[in-house]
Amino acid sequence: MSAIATTNPATGEVLKTFDPMSPEQVDERLARAVHGFAALGRTSFAQRGAWLTAAADILDAEIDAIATTMTTEMGKTLASAKAEAAKCAKACRFYAVNAERYLADEPADADAVGAAAAYATYQPLGPVLAVMPWNFPLWQAMRFAAPALMAGNPGLLKHASNVPQTALFMEDLFRRAGFPDGAFSTLLIGSDRVEAVLTDPRVRAATLTGSEAAGRAVAEIAGRVLKKTVLELGGSDPFVVMPSADIARAAEVATVARCQNNGQSCIAAKRFIVHADVYEAFAEAFVARMSALTVGDPMAGGTDVGPLALAQGRDDVDAHVRDAVAHGARVLCGGEPLDRPGWWYPPTVVTDLTPEMTMWSEEVFGPVAGLFRVGSYDEAVALANGTNFGLGANAWTNDVDERSRFAADLDAGLVFINGMVTSYPELPFGGVKNSGYGRELSAHGIREFCNIKTVWVGKDSAPATTTGAGSHSE
Repeated sequence: MSAIATTNPATGEVLKTFDPMSPEQVDERLARAVHGFAALGRTSFAQRGAWLTAAADILDAEIDAIATTMTTEMGKTLASAKAEAAKCAKACRFYAVNAERYLADEPADADAVGAAAAYATYQPLGPVLAVMPWNFPLWQAMRFAAPALMAGNPGLLKHASNVPQTALFMEDLFRRAGFPDGAFSTLLIGSDRVEAVLTDPRVRAATLTGSEAAGRAVAEIAGRVLKKTVLELGGSDPFVVMPSADIARAAEVATVARCQNNGQSCIAAKRFIVHADVYEAFAEAFVARMSALTVGDPMAGGTDVGPLALAQGRDDVDAHVRDAVAHGARVLCGGEPLDRPGWWYPPTVVTDLTPEMTMWSEEVFGPVAGLFRVGSYDEAVALANGTNFGLGANAWTNDVDERSRFAADLDAGLVFINGMVTSYPELPFGGVKNSGYGRELSAHGIREFCNIKTVWVGKDSAPATTTGAGSHSE
């Protein structure tokens, strides 16, 4: 089992270690989650919304401290860490305002089904296990936690072992915001103990953001015990540039899209597919911008790219580039790990990629861009869809017909035209193919862990009234 520790990726220094929770400690938290479920069920949307708004207020007040923790634990720039905390506060307020509307009872055509009244109601399932990654340590946990708590589901967070202080902050945040005991708990355990938690009958469902291998393992375990799962398993997102595009703007956004979060984002653009008519112009502008990024201390204000979060991650990125070069690819900038303490890899652009290279089909989780030349719209779409992933996709075109075609033809959970793929509380988030299934955020996300219950009342019954969403009483 990997150590549960804060290790500064900028230096490689272990700053703080944590003992894994004992089986007895985990059992106690599972028992508390059951009580938390009952307590949440006795509250109103207004009360839960007030608590979630209080959590947002704490995030705003303590943004510097939690951002520093995230930067120290996984190396993102301090500016991006502050933006992440602010986004979490926004999501809390969003669900505090919108949850009741999203989970309102939905009337059906009673006459059509021979009833005096018929409707669907959304009721919480119970404690949900969230297995979360390190790359957006606060946001990826929050985009589960905020809707889950508003729906009445307690959260059990098994976070990545390299961000334990962020994980503990999450539990403390909701406690201080006023949520009842057991509403949200952090489990400091290794991945080898996830199965025991997921198969416990007190846990009703699970959500995971992580690798394909982790997703398959959790889905297999959940399948054996017939529990609902939502999986987000990464991507190899295409960034298509067509002749009508604003090339300067596309290159500017492409640089951010590839190097956001030090290149460690599931929805970062990774494969840049450019029409031959504008390939040279785009490549020149893109390489110039990638080369100009400042790699350095993530705490410093002028830094664009910090270290990779893990030594193994740095080594994996380097292996992809070395494999490509060994098979004939050309490196246009970057291409070598930086010789300094910590885990550094520079912004890199690689071209002349072919199918026998791992970069052709696998996700590169670092600031490395693959650059492809295509001769037509159909060739661009075929290459964009030609992976096992289907999370996000970018397309740049000012041709109105092409915009509609890309929206329909790109095989992904998210398609952004003339903009960078990102997540918003207002929009559903998730993928297809090996990028997973289910959705987070928006109305779709809050409903994933609800029992969508049909209620039918016969015509000879007393007048029917709905019980209201969010209760788990029968």
